[in-house]
Amino acid sequence: MTMSRSLPWLMASLMISPAALAAPYDLVINHGHVIDPETELSDVRHLGIKDGTIVSVSETPLQGSTSIDAKGLVVTPGFIDLHAHGMEVNDLRMQAMQGVTTALEMESGVLPIGRWYDIQAEKALPIHYGAAAAWTFARSAAFMQVEPEPTVAYFQQAQQHNNWIEQLADEEHQARILSLVQTGLDEGALGIGVNAGYAPGHGRKEFYQIAKMGADNDVGTFVHTRYASVIERQSTFEAVQELIANAMILNSRMHLHHVNSTSLKDIDSIIEMLDAALEQGAPVTIGAYPYGAASTVIGAAMFRSPDWRARMQSSAEAFQLGDERLTEEKFESVREQAPGTFVVWHFLDEEKPKELAVLDRSIKHPSVLIESDAMPWMRFTDGGIETYSGDEWPLPADVFSHPRSAGAFAKVLRSYVRERQLMSLEEAVAKMTLAPAQVMDYVPQMRKKGRIQPGMDADIVVFDPETIADRATFQAPNQTAVGVHSLVVNGERVIDNGVLDTQSRAGQPIRRPQSEAR
Repeated sequence: MTMSRSLPWLMASLMISPAALAAPYDLVINHGHVIDPETELSDVRHLGIKDGTIVSVSETPLQGSTSIDAKGLVVTPGFIDLHAHGMEVNDLRMQAMQGVTTALEMESGVLPIGRWYDIQAEKALPIHYGAAAAWTFARSAAFMQVEPEPTVAYFQQAQQHNNWIEQLADEEHQARILSLVQTGLDEGALGIGVNAGYAPGHGRKEFYQIAKMGADNDVGTFVHTRYASVIERQSTFEAVQELIANAMILNSRMHLHHVNSTSLKDIDSIIEMLDAALEQGAPVTIGAYPYGAASTVIGAAMFRSPDWRARMQSSAEAFQLGDERLTEEKFESVREQAPGTFVVWHFLDEEKPKELAVLDRSIKHPSVLIESDAMPWMRFTDGGIETYSGDEWPLPADVFSHPRSAGAFAKVLRSYVRERQLMSLEEAVAKMTLAPAQVMDYVPQMRKKGRIQPGMDADIVVFDPETIADRATFQAPNQTAVGVHSLVVNGERVIDNGVLDTQSRAGQPIRRPQSEAR
């Protein structure tokens, strides 16, 4: 070959070599209807993913090492759950099956934080995880004169002691409470979890100091209100007013969890007050889950007062353990013998239009984001009831929980978007992605979640808008959601064509930088 004849070939070779040699995308998602709440994109796009990051959002199809054909499907950021109590492998698998890519234990939290993250790192978790520093763990440890343990069992067993639930903290108690919570923040906790309803005897000064600690550390304080009652005094209205006051006085970020359940049937007055606070710039955010039933420990303080039935417009028959509704006798027996037992409490009847409308007012509100309040999975044993921590998949037939643990996000897409058309698909997606990411925007990792844009984390759900649905019921709660075609976590495929990869360890810790003083 002469030089003159080879020159065009050489030039052509040089022109195509960058494209030919460039590494392809690790994964592409083509032809899907992409929704990005932040930019308000809602159209067909094609995504290129490399090294766990979204690299391209293209108007033309892309090529990669592997691909997902999302034609006819919706592609959104992975859902973010700020209120998840179940943190075992199967807890997070059930979350993954409905499109969740990040599950955070913000309301209750845990302590010690460092040990908790170490324990979680040993598990094969399919989605991201993280937790707040637990005020209730600190308070119970201070009064019981023990070291807190980062387990659900520790919180359950603490229900057998009344002092930390009912009594004011003296100077010594308060110093230890604040010290334990601050240590949790220094170890990288995502905020402060204030499960105030489980220890309503705490003083207003104590709550104020905790909220101040949140402001001083530039983190959110995540609150289960002190009271749950439609009757004054000690009403939900009063408790929400206290939260708003601390937020505005201290300019402290405050998140109000499950406004749907703590408000009971008083949602209109609560929402009116929250709207007024938000209009004045209060740093308050709000979450809710789409069910007319709650779940809690049967010995919770809210059920201890002699007039709790009137205050909460409820009765023992509204409680469910497993698939059994309780009688007054059984309710008192379980509460006395095992106060840490998790039960389901039906406070609204979704079959009644007026009561369903009460629930809808919280879920539809434009300032309310979606969270699950997912509970651990339980099972009956010869010795009573225990938390299920196994990894058998699918879940064993005899385990139970609240159906929200398996279906909260899917239920919003089925009931509120597709069937009843109470909100648009774009609105629902924003409530489950961008809104919770923005609540947590003081955590560097969370600034790259909840969005479909170049440079954002490749945490993505691909689902069929015509079939996505919750299947879990109060009689059969351990049924996975359906309709999620693919789930991508940190760039890895955790669900492929509806099938969960049980070997996946794609989940990463979401954690604030740890203090050098640790």
